[in-house]
Amino acid sequence: MPNEHTRRDILRSGLAVAGLGVLGLPEWALPVLAQGETLVPFTDIPDNVRWEVPPDRRTLDIRTIDGPFTPKDKFATTQHYGHPDVDPAAYRLKVTGLVNQTKAFSLEELKKLGGKDLVAGFECSGNRGPLQALCGNGRWTGLPLKTVLDAAGAKANAKEFVFFGADHGQEEIEWRTQKFTLEQNFGRSLPREKALSPDLFLAYALNGDPLTKHQGAPLRLIVPGYYGVCNVKWLSHIHLQEEEYLGRFQARWYRTLRGEMIDGEMMWKESAVTHMNLKSFIARVTKAGSQYKVLGVVLNDGTPIKSVDVKVDEGPWQMATLDPSTKDKYGWKLFTYNWTGVTAGEHTLISRVTDVNGHVQKTAQDNDTKKSFLEEDSQAPRKVRVT
Repeated sequence: MPNEHTRRDILRSGLAVAGLGVLGLPEWALPVLAQGETLVPFTDIPDNVRWEVPPDRRTLDIRTIDGPFTPKDKFATTQHYGHPDVDPAAYRLKVTGLVNQTKAFSLEELKKLGGKDLVAGFECSGNRGPLQALCGNGRWTGLPLKTVLDAAGAKANAKEFVFFGADHGQEEIEWRTQKFTLEQNFGRSLPREKALSPDLFLAYALNGDPLTKHQGAPLRLIVPGYYGVCNVKWLSHIHLQEEEYLGRFQARWYRTLRGEMIDGEMMWKESAVTHMNLKSFIARVTKAGSQYKVLGVVLNDGTPIKSVDVKVDEGPWQMATLDPSTKDKYGWKLFTYNWTGVTAGEHTLISRVTDVNGHVQKTAQDNDTKKSFLEEDSQAPRKVRVT
């Protein structure tokens, strides 16, 4: 099987130091394969894939997933204003606006209030096939956002809670016939009822280690069940206001345009990118002896999962097995499928997930009227070659 390589074969042949090489496998991908297990190659990965695009993006090679938690040096990241250097000793989280008392918390003060853990996975709203590479899942350590907001005291007329990161850049803002070039921090807002819910989290550690610069050190917001754009990194300022927040990345950038038939007429709607839609994808296919195994991931907004199915080529849907160890409400749900009756040649595999409310992952046809690429939640086919 010349296109399937064991870890030992790869190491012996020197492919481990060849970067992407002929397999498209970076060196750190190799340890996930068990002894004697081989990776069945995907044939739908573009030849020009770069897993790291410095300085602003890192993508996860999902074929390297070997457990529920994504290591800090693999966790996907993307941002718009680069990676700011924030001195942890001088850091202060400001809480201003419609509060009873303006606050400024040091990192040590936040740690004294914290020490709690939250398991949460998320994806960038631009994450899509075939790579599905802008995602990750981790055990975050920190404190509930509500603890900080309660200390400041949100006034009754505070309806919009705006979260600003330390990252900033020049923006050209067009208003009718005028254009203004202004320095702006990355910002994202939440309505009052969401911001004050008990699940929202301020994280200063990932998988037991302090946040890295890529992950928003020294502090970031985690909105469980929401797309990555809502999880503001390098969080430096929370401002409570009554009016709606209309920053660029909320009002104009992270929007989904979708057509909907209303009374026989196609109407076009724009909606904000918020909670993650129900989604699954196949991460890799492996072989051990004559046994083939499919590993996949479920991402969603925390609604309990009922089942996951896998289909090979034009065959029937077959039930996959959900990993019982991945039961955290907002964490990844991993699944496996034992692929039997495998024949040589090209094959297409696809997964779909169903939640307890009966919602089934959309098909590509269901998303025909979606014009923007954000929030891609269609059933995503993967192509493999068996020799």
